[in-house]
Amino acid sequence: MLDDRQAHFEKACENTAFEKLHIKTQTFLRNKANAYRLSFSEIQNCIIIAIDLQMWNENIAILWEDKEQKKETLTHLQNRYEALKTNLKRYPQTPIDFEKESFKVEEIEKESLGLGSCPVASPKTRCCNLMTLDAVESCGFDCSYCSIQSFYKNNTITFDKTFAHKLERLELDPTKKYHIGTGQSSDSLMWGNRAGVLEALFHFARKNPNVILELKSKSDNIAYLLENDVPKNILCTWSLNPQVIIDNEEKRAASLKARIQSARTLADKGVRVGFHFHPIVLFEGWKEAYTAIAHELTNLFTCKEVALVSMGTLTFIKPVLKKIRLRAQKSKILQMPLHDANGKYSYPLALKEQMFSTLYQAFQPWHNEVFFYLCMEDESLWKKVFGREYANNEVFEEAMLKAYTDKINAML
Repeated sequence: MLDDRQAHFEKACENTAFEKLHIKTQTFLRNKANAYRLSFSEIQNCIIIAIDLQMWNENIAILWEDKEQKKETLTHLQNRYEALKTNLKRYPQTPIDFEKESFKVEEIEKESLGLGSCPVASPKTRCCNLMTLDAVESCGFDCSYCSIQSFYKNNTITFDKTFAHKLERLELDPTKKYHIGTGQSSDSLMWGNRAGVLEALFHFARKNPNVILELKSKSDNIAYLLENDVPKNILCTWSLNPQVIIDNEEKRAASLKARIQSARTLADKGVRVGFHFHPIVLFEGWKEAYTAIAHELTNLFTCKEVALVSMGTLTFIKPVLKKIRLRAQKSKILQMPLHDANGKYSYPLALKEQMFSTLYQAFQPWHNEVFFYLCMEDESLWKKVFGREYANNEVFEEAMLKAYTDKINAML
């Protein structure tokens, strides 16, 4: 009978990160599973809780309290776990020492160009209809929350040997405006002009003036852009977060100071820039930290130099949640209330409204001259945050393209 329960436990541990738990935690879970005759799903849920707590530098044994009945014991554990998730994260003063994963870089000849709709587009959220171009596949920054980790496998960064050739042959409707971004499958700038990627993109932008090409980054690798003429229809945008989030959740990415300085340097060269606050992360001191960034930007840049400011927050699909837990690295990114968000998991709408409104109000000097938008958020938030909304995605896209085009034309 004991062997049966042991086999039952081992089966429940399959496809989990049980082996990455501390030995004492593994023993604790084995003993509790045996003592309470936990079911398959109950064991798996306890493993998930234990993994999350270990990532947050907590311990399931501290939260566990034995009750007379199994149901009462597990309910108490779940309630304490959920309560911890609703508390604001408190990050250590000393940044987390990450386990750095190694990446390999390869060049292959892909069959297709990799141009399509934004991979996180959804009919249930307001979307700008961005088209994405896979100039590079997978990213070397390894941010804890990134959805890319669920798309690509084997820690491989992939360049297409014939990317420039495919891009040259691409035929677009010259009467239509396009907004294309290269920062969804990888970082747009971290690799520089490796494999001739930026050279090909610059040529593409010059050839197609009806395209607004956005290079989105967390990098400060702007050497190629400084050494070459940047086409006017290229926007360079940076994802920004407080330094405490960068230190603890955005491994290998450039510092906040370096990102802002990169944007300032390119703006001095006449390149239009933009900023993405996506994801905004709740933690102790978040209001002050994000407000300070907004004030720094409004002091350093003029409205004419900035094309956009976007806002969004942590939103997870199940494969990303699973990947984060399988890696089981130190991170507090999942220490948050995970509510249903149109089939995904995110903060509740009331918290989102507070987050976005706080940041938007901090940008008050830019409200009338910079295009602000919510990225892949519930349409009900727009009116509450901005005092305006769009009837559908097409109207939103049209307004965005006009705002960007106006900023670009003002340079000419």
